[in-house]
Amino acid sequence: MPVDAIFQCHKCGQCCEGRGGIIVSPADLERLASHLSMSVEKVKAQYCELCGGKIQIRCGDDGFCIFFHKTKGCGVHERKPAVCQAWPFFRGNLEDPSSLSMAKDFCPGINPDVTHENFASFGREYLREHNLVSHDASREANALIVE
Repeated sequence: MPVDAIFQCHKCGQCCEGRGGIIVSPADLERLASHLSMSVEKVKAQYCELCGGKIQIRCGDDGFCIFFHKTKGCGVHERKPAVCQAWPFFRGNLEDPSSLSMAKDFCPGINPDVTHENFASFGREYLREHNLVSHDASREANALIVE
């Protein structure tokens, strides 16, 4: 089953709004630093904050990720953090049909007709195939499946 049968991003920014959700791993920081032609330390100082012992992307005054622009979309889309690449295949949505149901109401890109079984099966494979699983829960997003 192709990804677009399950999820097609509408670039609406729904998943880019709200504080605390965009945890960045050391690999994410390296990728962002390279993309922005900055040092990791400068990226952390300019774009990140520490919350609950984890580094996360700050939000702007509008409540959206600092890299999200309502007219242009994600400013780091090509090199976005793993947790952003993984959406909507978050652990909660993979494990709990009710969570997926809420995500379908929230995100217009999730096929409303996909079953939880098909979504979860595809999502786990997608995360593994794209190396979007968490290996260090102390520094990576809890939303990613842990292996």
